[in-house]
Amino acid sequence: MQAVQPPGWARPKGYSNGIVASGRMVFVAGQVGWDSQEKFHSDDLVAQAEQSLTNIVAILAEAGAKPSDIVRMNWYLADKVEYNARLAEIGAVYRRIVGRHFPAMTALQVAGFVEVGAKLEIEVTAMIEG
Repeated sequence: MQAVQPPGWARPKGYSNGIVASGRMVFVAGQVGWDSQEKFHSDDLVAQAEQSLTNIVAILAEAGAKPSDIVRMNWYLADKVEYNARLAEIGAVYRRIVGRHFPAMTALQVAGFVEVGAKLEIEVTAMIEG
């Protein structure tokens, strides 16, 4: 996997502008901040981000992938103001669960979620090399 950055562009903060990879692809559907039994334990954004990322890592493991295999990550957020205000806390949780791996990422504020109580939903694409 290789990060792609056009010459002269400012270095992105916490993500990559592009990734080049080859191998077996793993697609993880959007994960909200509930547990394996579809129960929310918190309405806190950071706690839900932690649970969403934990869910993603568990799904990746079932496919034989690890967090460093993630090439694309999309964050769908209920409130971009809350997200930006808590970015340092979310970043700490991200680094603890995913590590210092920064794939191509997108973050969007959306009108709402199908799952009542969700504050975010995260989906990923991973590439298992070899």
